[in-house]
Parts: sequence; structure tokens; C-alpha cells
Amino acid sequence: MAGSQFLGHLSTAVRERLAKAGSTLNLERGVLLCQRGDPGDAVFVILEGEVEIRSSSSDGREVRYASFGAGAVIGEMAALDGGVRSADMVATRRSRIWRIPRGAVVEALSEPAAAIALIAELAGRLRAANEALEAMRTLDLAGRLAQLLLGVTAERPVAQLTQTEMARRLTASREKVNRRLHAWAAAGWVSLGASGVRVNDRAALAKLTNRDTAP
Repeated sequence: MAGSQFLGHLSTAVRERLAKAGSTLNLERGVLLCQRGDPGDAVFVILEGEVEIRSSSSDGREVRYASFGAGAVIGEMAALDGGVRSADMVATRRSRIWRIPRGAVVEALSEPAAAIALIAELAGRLRAANEALEAMRTLDLAGRLAQLLLGVTAERPVAQLTQTEMARRLTASREKVNRRLHAWAAAGWVSLGASGVRVNDRAALAKLTNRDTAP
């Protein structure tokens, strides 16, 4: 838990108390962690894997909001106000989750550093949501796909996402994503492999997002 941006700000003693209060959940891909309407009785720390936040529209379509990987804390909003979950949380790959009861988390927030860290994390998520909305409004599919790949590969060389997962994140068809990736592969900008998509030319992709980045 020390690797979490939020929990890492807690003292060692408080982290140990949270660890003792919590329990481990192992989820296979596609399994719900919780769903809309469930009580906000816990906060979850992703130890391994990835969890997607999503809901279903009135016509049955799934709407994706965000996804979080190892080190992320999720489910904190409902846990803070004691309300119910506002969306579904589902594992997009095999995941290991640490479940911490709401009472233990609220007690930990008595530490000023922890409260400030949580506010900073929530502000960061709001900023990311605003950027995603702006991208949907101003960028075409190529720009949004380039933005996704640059973001995912900021700290690792390969985007370990299937084309179906990319299409879901971009609210696009898998066929259109596939055509775009193969065009970029032919140009040498990316390489496609069993492990995912490797970005070879960050500058070329950055031009599609109207943002500069180091090559």
C-alpha cells in the first residue's frame, strides 16, 4: 500500500492498521467488484491488475468512465459520504484487490497529510475527466487513439491493451481502431505484437493530439 499515491502519505502505523483491517479479493477478468446501488462500505486498493468504472445506458449499452491499475484507490467517494455506489466496477484483467472497511479509512483521514493527499487525488481524477471530455469534443479518432497510447506508455514501453479494450475506451468500433493501428504500424510509428502495442515514434503521435512530447 505504500506505493499508492494516497495511502503512501499515511504513517507506517496507520498503514499497518489499515492492512490488518482489510482483506484480499481475487477477481478473474470480467468479474464485478461491486455494482451501482451497492452500499459504499469499503475502499479498494488495486494491488495487481486493472478495474474499470462503468455503467449501462437506458438502451443497454455499456458506458466506460475510467480504468485504474496497480496502486490506485477506488470506491472512495461512496465510502466517504456513506452513500451507495454510483457505477459498476469490473476487473478488466485478473486482479488482486485489498478491501478496507469504511470505518478504518475514515479514521485514517484524521491525519491531515492523508486528507490532503485524498483531495489531491480526487482533483487529479477530475482534471483527467475534463481532459477526456475535451478530447472527445476536439479530437478525431486518430487523435484520441494517439492520446491513449501516449498516456498508457508514459511509464512503460508497451500498451498492454487489446484492440477491443482500446475501442471501448474511445467509444469507437474495434474495426476502426484496427485499421488505424495497422496504418501506423506500416508507417513505423508503432509495432503490433502479442504483448500489445509498442510506440516507436512518440513525436508523430503527439502531432495528432496537438501536443508536444519528447521522442
